[in-house]
Amino acid sequence: MEWLRYGAQHYPNRKCINEYTYNDIYRGVLHVARNLLPLDASRVAILSDNSVTMAMYVLAAMLVHKEVLLLNVHLKPKEIENQLDQLGVTTVLHSKERSNQLSHFVDSKASNSIVTNEFETLERILSDLAVEDSFDWVFVDTDIAAIMNTSATTGQFKSVPLRWGQIKAHVQASQEVLGKTDQDNWLMVLPLFHVSGLSILMRSLYNGTAITILPKYDEAQVLKLIESEQINMMSLVPTILTQLEPHITHHALRVILLGGEFIPMALIEACEKKSLPIYKTYGMTETFSQSVTFSVLEYPHKRESVGKPLPGMQVRIDNPDTDGVGEIHLTGPMVMTGYINKEPIDGDFNTDDIGYIDEDGFIYILNRRKDLIISGGENVYPKELEDLVYTLPSVKECAVVPVPDAKWGQVPALFVAFHDGKSLLPEDILAFMSNSLAKYKVPKYVKALTALPRNGTGKILRNELKLEN
Repeated sequence: MEWLRYGAQHYPNRKCINEYTYNDIYRGVLHVARNLLPLDASRVAILSDNSVTMAMYVLAAMLVHKEVLLLNVHLKPKEIENQLDQLGVTTVLHSKERSNQLSHFVDSKASNSIVTNEFETLERILSDLAVEDSFDWVFVDTDIAAIMNTSATTGQFKSVPLRWGQIKAHVQASQEVLGKTDQDNWLMVLPLFHVSGLSILMRSLYNGTAITILPKYDEAQVLKLIESEQINMMSLVPTILTQLEPHITHHALRVILLGGEFIPMALIEACEKKSLPIYKTYGMTETFSQSVTFSVLEYPHKRESVGKPLPGMQVRIDNPDTDGVGEIHLTGPMVMTGYINKEPIDGDFNTDDIGYIDEDGFIYILNRRKDLIISGGENVYPKELEDLVYTLPSVKECAVVPVPDAKWGQVPALFVAFHDGKSLLPEDILAFMSNSLAKYKVPKYVKALTALPRNGTGKILRNELKLEN
């Protein structure tokens, strides 16, 4: 937070967010913070799509030392109610566009306990030139800056507290690995309510560089920003980059952070041909975004890896088998201390991912433990199968999930979507896979879809893939 004030003092006219300067954003945050001071609650929630106004409200709530619950805009009203109730949040700050998701609290008895406050307009916020800075800009490392809920099942959420110590450790380590230039302008199309979006905001403030926020992904607009060299840094999921890459003909990009799901090798190879500066990453909400990364262009022979740990982070393999494959554990200052209202973590975080570390210290992810398919006692790693299917030119996207089987316990099932006007017969796909895989790894079922279901950040919703649908 203090990075914003520093920027306003030392480079007030430097671009901060979109066309607004560090001084503009600083004054706007002060205005919003003054209006939030009367709130008694120690926690507040924010519900909004990406915008300059949302960024100001997030920063302002942090400035008055609130723990900020960032709500996913795709939640249903009942899911929002569950999250607020679980964390004891009684105040929701929201954009005008998201008012309908909160009408439940206005129209029901819930209004007795939940207060909803709509954002002021950006024009009104920026018109206040008289606000004074009398705020406490000292933030203790152990204090919670933001809360993000993850892994929702049957209305239950794991609440991740993002503390100032984690954030500081991450932005410092990220700068050390990615570097910075005065021309840096980081495109934000991933949601600010997601850790990837929040980390962009914090890293840019720390570096004193610019951010370009888009309300949502718009391919034409993103291409225009790339071609005009208005941006030189992006954080994307593979799905978006797969759509974008064929249309990039000119760029001044120096960093493309790529993560959130497994990355098809075909996409990596296509980007290498254009010298697109991909940094593969591995991280999660619990570590305030990526904790492992590397430049594919710098280490092309390690392209199947997710990289090395960021400075200060350590990775170990727990219970490795004879091939060194086991559960991935993380330690370091970016790791959370434990979920809210759960047992604390003793510094060692089990990611629930399975992988190994090579002789050069590069980390390889084979699969999420929960996605591992055990068929007749044999381990089947969906990623291995998906990587193979992605080599077929007609395949747009795919996913392998387990389905119950009376004989083998579980067998793999392949769900696949094709590029427009292209398709393959299931038997042809299976014949192709049989040439490269052991029999127990070959999917028993193949189902073609027009598109795979995804969440707001582009991750495939594997639990929604059903053969009977």
